[in-house]
Order: sequence, then structure tokens, then C-alpha cells
Amino acid sequence: MIDIVLDHADFVVVHKPAGMAVHAHEGATLLEAVRRHFNNNDIHPVHRLDLGTSGLVILAKTTAANKAFCQMFAEGQVQKMYLALSDGPAKKKQGWVKGDMAKARGGSYKLLRSMLNPAVTYGMSFGEAGQPRLWWLRPKTGKTHQLRVALKALGASIMGDTRYGGSQAKRLYLHAWGLRFNYAGERYDIHAWPNTGEYFEDLITNKRIEPNQNPWNLAWPKSFDVTAGVQPQ
Repeated sequence: MIDIVLDHADFVVVHKPAGMAVHAHEGATLLEAVRRHFNNNDIHPVHRLDLGTSGLVILAKTTAANKAFCQMFAEGQVQKMYLALSDGPAKKKQGWVKGDMAKARGGSYKLLRSMLNPAVTYGMSFGEAGQPRLWWLRPKTGKTHQLRVALKALGASIMGDTRYGGSQAKRLYLHAWGLRFNYAGERYDIHAWPNTGEYFEDLITNKRIEPNQNPWNLAWPKSFDVTAGVQPQ
């Protein structure tokens, strides 16, 4: 059963569980589940999440919506917010991580000092003694493994991300929490809290964060101001 967060005539927003691929994978995929649910093989994802990342995914129901959302993502008109946990000693607790990304061994990526076509991420973190550090992350680009590589570069690899030096855990503690965009003249502000992972659950249980907390209101750089969305023709 899929967890539908928003069902629009042109698109659907789904809460992807950790461990399920969006598409093109040997096991069951989110795309297959959504197509089966709506009995519609014309549904297509307009972006993706890593296999281990949970959270919000948009899938287009029409050709026009698919074209519009792909253009919106390409032009940075869809704002994304991620939640991550790390137990590593961060080199800095807030700021930009920028640099080109290059393939490394075994399907991994590495961050370079060059800035020809850089991955760009801004992060804020909050910590308590003896507890994993909470990171709110906002990417301005959408490179493969971008957030995982960014936190590794800060010395704060994500828990469960053993590919990038994170500590062992039962899941990758990276969650696509929020999406903001304009579509057909309407503003959408969508979020979903993680529903698996003992350390994510502990955030709310021990009131390290409140369920009605709005991280969009943190002191983000002005470059994250919402721009007008592209509308389908």
C-alpha cells in the first residue's frame, strides 16, 4: 500500500519508504506501486530519491505536467528540504557546501574543489550532548548522492550511510521532508515526517523537534526565496 500525501488531477505526491527504489530496480518500485494504484501506466516520476532515502516524491499523471515539473526542477523552481542525522564531529555546523562532484570507486562520488558545475547545498544543524546531530538541508542543485557527499565533506556522514563513512544503523537517516512550488497559479507547501527509524522517532518522542515545527522559517539565505513556477501549456 502506498502512502499518498497529495492527490492532484495532474500529479501525485507520495511518501516513499526507505529501501524502495523510485524506478528501474530489480525489486518492487514506487513507480510500479503508484501506477497500479491509479491503474495508469502513463504516470512518471519527475525526480528521484536514493534507495535508502525516505520521503516526498512527485509523480506526474499527464504529459503536460511531466514536462512542466521537469522544467521546474531543472530551473530550481521546486524547493526541497531534507532532514538528516549524523553522529560524526562536524567541521562546521551551518553554511554552504559547494563544489563539483566526480565519480569515485564502487559507484560512489567525491566532492572537488573546482566550481565548473557545482553541487550546492546549505545546511543548518542542531545538537545535544550524547544525541545524534540534527541537520536541516536545502539543496539548490540535484546531483546524485549530493547531500550524502556534502555531509561527508563536513565530517558529519549520515547515520546508516556506510558508503560515505557513516556509522552502522538499520536505515539511512536521510529523509525528504518538504517540497515547495507553484503550479497552475497555486502555491504548494508539502511536508511529511519520517515514519521509520528509531532515531527519527526519538526526535519527536523526546521533543527535540515538534511535529508542527516549520523549518522553512529558519534563517535561510535569501537566495532560497520562492520563484514563480512554470505552468503546463
